[in-house]
Amino acid sequence: MRRLLAVLGSVVALLLPGLVVASPAQAADDLLDRLKAIPGLTVVSESQPTGYRFFVLTYRQPADHRHPGQGTYEQRLTLLHRSADAPVVLSTGGYGLAANPQPGRTEPTRLLDANQVSVEHRFFTPSRPSPADWSDLTIWQEASDEHRIVQALKSVYSAKWIQTGASKGGMTSVYHRRFYPNDIDGVVAYVAPNDSLNDLDGAYDRFFRTVGDAACRSALDGVQKEALKRRDRLVPRVAAAAAANGWTFNRTIGTADRSFEMTVLDTVWAFWQYSVAADCAGVPAATATDDELFNWINGVAGWSFYTDQGLEFYWPYYYQAATQLGWPSLRFDHLRNLRRYPALYTANSSLPPELRRSHNPLPMLDVDLWVRTLSQRMMFVYGENDPWGAERFTPSRRDSALYVAPGANHGANISRLNPDDAAEATATLRRWAGVPAATLTQRPAADLPFDDMLEPRRGLG
Repeated sequence: MRRLLAVLGSVVALLLPGLVVASPAQAADDLLDRLKAIPGLTVVSESQPTGYRFFVLTYRQPADHRHPGQGTYEQRLTLLHRSADAPVVLSTGGYGLAANPQPGRTEPTRLLDANQVSVEHRFFTPSRPSPADWSDLTIWQEASDEHRIVQALKSVYSAKWIQTGASKGGMTSVYHRRFYPNDIDGVVAYVAPNDSLNDLDGAYDRFFRTVGDAACRSALDGVQKEALKRRDRLVPRVAAAAAANGWTFNRTIGTADRSFEMTVLDTVWAFWQYSVAADCAGVPAATATDDELFNWINGVAGWSFYTDQGLEFYWPYYYQAATQLGWPSLRFDHLRNLRRYPALYTANSSLPPELRRSHNPLPMLDVDLWVRTLSQRMMFVYGENDPWGAERFTPSRRDSALYVAPGANHGANISRLNPDDAAEATATLRRWAGVPAATLTQRPAADLPFDDMLEPRRGLG
């Protein structure tokens, strides 16, 4: 094929001597040249999975967009390139990218056969200013990061742009849309919590009173009760696991006992976030042995999570939750006489003392009101059994929609909607992106891995 193209190029050159014909290699290099020409953009690496080009990039950003001359940092991002004429999906994960990013496609990217730009959130390492002024970690600062990236890459990609993200990444996509509504042509936000007023969290308690069936709810409550009743036997196991694995508690949560209680409190939430109703059959009974109880909780919530080593990666998230995003506050009425630390279940408990902050409710109130009234072309997808969806965004009537996937957990997406909703959501997304279904290329099933954009809970043991 290369030889045939070369021959055709020679023929064209003879017939039209004034015309410059680029070789396939030159055409491919044009993309690299255009990327390298963007001020502040650095190409770190490139690979070429079949049908694509995949770049790991960094982009120089102001540490503080209010004072762009006072320091910068390098923000990591990746680019999955299919065609300069295809739409672009901007994927905001809300956390850090993998240490060694690999190509994958989000659901909107697959549905649109699009290019994809994935952005690491500011303050997740290595995308952190040095020295770091944590007051620069706000939803507006990150939205401004993404705004500059979109404006820079529109010099290469002039087709429609769609933004997406799941969980905290879905929230991030909403905030970008709030502050820079003209950057992109539509948003698909998956399982995005909306804690519009942090002190009013009754929706979460109502969720746990109704999710699943009564037998499952009773069994899960029973696990928490039994674990706390057996504190004197189970906490030494947590301490022993910490000693064996090098886990510590003094930088953040405080002690093994506090870590134990936080993990037990988190167990029912983690169960519904990651499991499905069919998994209720595996919930230990009150007669379970200490080993069975300890191991089941480890598999669901992970004893290693509320340790200094488990939490450090998530400090930017907990800082944002404490200062702006809010966090779920549950009553735990069934554990009232078994808890030792009634003020433990907060975002600040997972931060080192120097990063603990008071909460400002105004940013979430502003975003919530804007989404309800003025936003356009925003799609929200939630899972029926996902606790994070207990407090949802309410879209406006301006070409926007909300869908709920029956029986789904935190991994809900368009493919898990009922068929009519899935067809409607897909058609809407393609209309926003200007992609008629008839023009889409059918990619093989083994094309590229599926990227659900969810941050896996990083257990260490």
